Amino acid sequence: MDNLEPIDNSSAVGNGKDSCQLPIPRQDIATAKRQLLIYLIPVIGFFPSLWTVYRRQGSREQLAVSRLSITLAFTWLLGYFLLATGAATSEFFTLRILILNSFLTSGYFLVSVWLIFRLIQGKSPRLSGLSNLAEQVLGKYLS
Repeated sequence: MDNLEPIDNSSAVGNGKDSCQLPIPRQDIATAKRQLLIYLIPVIGFFPSLWTVYRRQGSREQLAVSRLSITLAFTWLLGYFLLATGAATSEFFTLRILILNSFLTSGYFLVSVWLIFRLIQGKSPRLSGLSNLAEQVLGKYLS
């Protein structure tokens, strides 16, 4: 019984009585946390995230992190291609646009690593505006 942790199922119980505590094995918690870490890996985590959202399988937290990962990747990819196109067509601002493109890519990787560290610390892996956008857009069209 050492590897069991009680959880609060008050949201799942709708009878208004005291919430019951069901034990969840720590291996399941560790596995779920590992999956969330995989979702947040820059570029690579996009594919398992897309699969999770497409199949509509996983916990509420897994779906939320998957949507955030997909939104981050699409935002970075769109910005990357727009800036690359701007650098290719511009004669005067080419170097400046390429530098801005590298800042965008570095920012995407840093935000992803920061979210991974927050998840490891046990904090919520959410971004104020982007998580809400991901829930509204991807939650509406993909879930």
